[in-house]
Amino acid sequence: MHHNVALVDDHHLVRAGLAATVNGLGAYRVTVEAGNGRELIEQLATVTDPNDRPLIAIVDLNMPVMDGFATIAWLRANAPEVLPLALTFDDTDDKQVRAIHAGARGFILKNARPTVLKLALDSLVLTGYYTTEEMLDARVRGAEHRDREARERACIVDQITPREMEFLLLVCDEQEFTYEQIAAHMGVHRRTVDNFRIALFDKFGIKSKTGLVLFAMRWGLLGKAGA
Repeated sequence: MHHNVALVDDHHLVRAGLAATVNGLGAYRVTVEAGNGRELIEQLATVTDPNDRPLIAIVDLNMPVMDGFATIAWLRANAPEVLPLALTFDDTDDKQVRAIHAGARGFILKNARPTVLKLALDSLVLTGYYTTEEMLDARVRGAEHRDREARERACIVDQITPREMEFLLLVCDEQEFTYEQIAAHMGVHRRTVDNFRIALFDKFGIKSKTGLVLFAMRWGLLGKAGA
């Protein structure tokens, strides 16, 4: 069984090389190629066979006409069954957080090895997400697994203080606040905000601002305002 993949990148040679890599992984095949988000939308409209519908879209963030952020946001709103994997040369927190807010399920660098790409695709298929900081459980989500996840989530929430939760929700806000702006919103010194960040990093093995957002999304914490 093959899982279908769409490739969206404005550089033809990059797209051709990536298509060859994906098709060479064995469990995946490229069924849609596009040079930007607008072309992807047009091509998806022509896919009439459900067997050719992509499960995953590897989307370059920097494209003309319709960039990766807009493309990922369109997929979330109009084709939520397609899982977007952001493709980028730039692994900075700000771009990654912006892509997460748009709906990205993970990131892959353009210079990643094929083994890393396969890991990312496998994780998306099994869990719906890919992140190197907190890989999701790859087991089938049966009732027992969901119950265990609910207990784990409750345990995680218990470890987060109300002020840490307030900080976390501001980090995840779609307005993409800086740490200085978060400090102003919370009415505390920037050093105090750093203490909240470090505390969450230490408790949950998180390493970046992007990791905080993925962590909150993974455990369904974005509705915990006032917790």
